Amino acid sequence: MTTVRHRVILHAYVTEKAMDEMERMNKLEFVVDRRANRAEIKRAVEETYQCKVAKVNVKFVPAGKIATVRFKPEFSAEDIGSRAGVF
Repeated sequence: MTTVRHRVILHAYVTEKAMDEMERMNKLEFVVDRRANRAEIKRAVEETYQCKVAKVNVKFVPAGKIATVRFKPEFSAEDIGSRAGVF
């Protein structure tokens, strides 16, 4: 793998739906660089927040590229969200 050529995670994406998913499904949403792929997003989240990611889904919206990240059960999305500045 090459070094990270761009900043992957831009900031947390906070909506009512995202907050509900954080509580019920152990997920967080992030606005990410449009050039980043799923593997780069997963690696960036794991390195930044010292956690393990189970799955990454991406969608394109007018605000940019949104990554929905589901964490493994041993890691709490609420704890990671507090470190990411959601609260």
